[in-house]
Amino acid sequence: MATTAQLFEEPFDADEYIERLAWRTPGGGSKGGAEAFDPKRLLEEFENHIEELKQLDEKIQRRVEKLEHQCHREAKEFAHKVQDLQRSNQVAFQHFQELDEHISYVATKVCHLGDQLEGVNTPRQRAVEAQRLMTYFNEFLDGDLRSDVFNNPDKIKEAADIIQKLHLIAQELPFDRFADVKAKIASKYHDLERQLIQEFTAAQRRGEIGRMREVAAVLLHFKGYAHCVDVYIKQCQEGAYLRNDVFEDTAVLCQRVNKQVGEVFSSPETVMAKLIQNIFENKLQAHVREKLDETRHSDVEQYLKNLYDLYTRTTALATKLTEFNLGSDKHTFLSKLIKSIFSSYLESYIDMERDYLRTRGAMILQRYYDSKNHQKRPIGAGSIQELKERIRQRTNLPLGPMIDTHGETFLSPELVVNLLQETRHAFERCHRLSDPSDLPKNAFSIFLLLVEHLCVEHIDYALEIGLSAIPSSDAKNANLYFLDVVQQANSIFHLFDKQFNDQLMPLISSSPKLAECLHKKKEVIEQMEVKLDTGIDRTLNCMVGQMKHILATEQKKTDFRPEDENNVMIQYTTACSKVCAYVSRQVEHVRKSMDGKNVDTVLTELGVRFHRLIHEHLQQYSYSSMGGMLAICDVAEYRRCAKDFRVPLVLQLFDTLHALCNLLVVAPDNLKQVCSGEQLTNLDRNLLHAFVQLRVDYRSARLGRHFS
Repeated sequence: MATTAQLFEEPFDADEYIERLAWRTPGGGSKGGAEAFDPKRLLEEFENHIEELKQLDEKIQRRVEKLEHQCHREAKEFAHKVQDLQRSNQVAFQHFQELDEHISYVATKVCHLGDQLEGVNTPRQRAVEAQRLMTYFNEFLDGDLRSDVFNNPDKIKEAADIIQKLHLIAQELPFDRFADVKAKIASKYHDLERQLIQEFTAAQRRGEIGRMREVAAVLLHFKGYAHCVDVYIKQCQEGAYLRNDVFEDTAVLCQRVNKQVGEVFSSPETVMAKLIQNIFENKLQAHVREKLDETRHSDVEQYLKNLYDLYTRTTALATKLTEFNLGSDKHTFLSKLIKSIFSSYLESYIDMERDYLRTRGAMILQRYYDSKNHQKRPIGAGSIQELKERIRQRTNLPLGPMIDTHGETFLSPELVVNLLQETRHAFERCHRLSDPSDLPKNAFSIFLLLVEHLCVEHIDYALEIGLSAIPSSDAKNANLYFLDVVQQANSIFHLFDKQFNDQLMPLISSSPKLAECLHKKKEVIEQMEVKLDTGIDRTLNCMVGQMKHILATEQKKTDFRPEDENNVMIQYTTACSKVCAYVSRQVEHVRKSMDGKNVDTVLTELGVRFHRLIHEHLQQYSYSSMGGMLAICDVAEYRRCAKDFRVPLVLQLFDTLHALCNLLVVAPDNLKQVCSGEQLTNLDRNLLHAFVQLRVDYRSARLGRHFS
């Protein structure tokens, strides 16, 4: 059986079980084993093993039945025990309910008895207290204070409580019968009040927070409690302002006191607010008045700087103080304190700001013109000036005497920086010191002063001088400085525009003043652009006039009809060389003076005028065969010069002109073919005919028949 039990090891597998049983039986193994396979012996072993399994099954079954019987018996015993416990629990619960009802009954009786005792004891206590007060009142009535509580300094707290109650009682007594005793009680009341304040002061100097708290609690019911707070505030400030920075000292003082008032007083927020109010109305106001009054009339610039600095530091201090408990509406409280200090100064701020900017701007301008030894010319106004301006715009004629500026533009970057710097400071002060409702209006008034000084008095004046200095178009060797004026005016206006966007826009962006500012700026730009356009146009005329002068003096008729056709050694004429050199310098000058699309616009206009001049110039001469080749060489050089313009239209014009010049040298039989070429086919035939007529062989070769 032991062997059988071993065969039932977990996990059980029936096939494995049979295999293992056969393997253990002699002769029951495979044919390849040590012994021959014996089926009878294996069958016998299986039958014996089956018999053993039956016996094992019977034995296990008897054991299972025994355990089941034992389990049923124990389950019945456990059920009986549970029933007994339930009955015991019900009995205990009933006992607990009876006990709880009894306790509730007793508690009700005790509470009722307590109420009865309190009803009896309270009147008794009041009677005892009244008797005690009457005893002390009799002492005041007799004029002899015999009680120890009034004569022992250590019992000042008890005496204060008694005298405070007697003082309230005395106020209800008729004056004619109790005048003397009322006076004695009042005298003792004030004497004790004074002693308590002295004790509080001494404790504060010793740093005894506990004693200060006790005395403050007693004084809370006295009329002198406010005086106690005043004494505390005064002593807090002793030795607190030893440095020159009153704002930093105030912040440190309030930080220190804030930790202490909560330990001493029952309403620390009231005491803290009173301390801050005292500091603002005394220390800060005196400091502000001292700093501002000494410079208000003597040095306006320093006054404005001091006002801005003091107001900024005061508001910053107020922001720090908001972290303390000052009551329900501390922001309004602090705003009123700031207003009480600065209201008289802020009311007149913007007027002083405008007066200062007006004076300062005029001084900066005058100092600059004095450094140039220049006396400003009055710029005309009214109908006559307007008429001159209209005539100049339409006719491009210089009205009035020409001024020789000797190359001076009368535009100063240093002056501009100074004006913008002053205005930037003014905008900052305006933002800080103006009432929010007045801020857009005040900022706009500052902007108008900037326009007056920078745009009108400086830039516009420089443009007027520049226009007057532009020579006439037929002047020789003219120096053209107006482009330098244009360059500097553009640079200055970029700075002006940057300040407009960075400094002014945030102040007016959400107000109706924004439209006024934009309109004023647009008006200034348009006025400047008109004068810039006029000056540039007249400058271009001068350039063309200078080119015309070079061509008139350097170009000879024999250049295009040489005496010796076979001995021409030059690549292009002297006139062409000098004109190209002059044009290259002016193109470079324009590029340095302009920016953005303005470069292409001006160069396009200059290129078109340059082309027109050369086109008209070439039509003044007659050309031999070699002269025509030389003209083509000149135009090729002009075309190379035109490439510097980097303007497709100008290059196209010179390409066409070059093609036209080919008509001067082409064989008569090929004229018709050349005229129908890609570059000339769209041109007016009269123009083509006019160029062909410039040939010296026009009549002899009967070239006109090609255009009939």
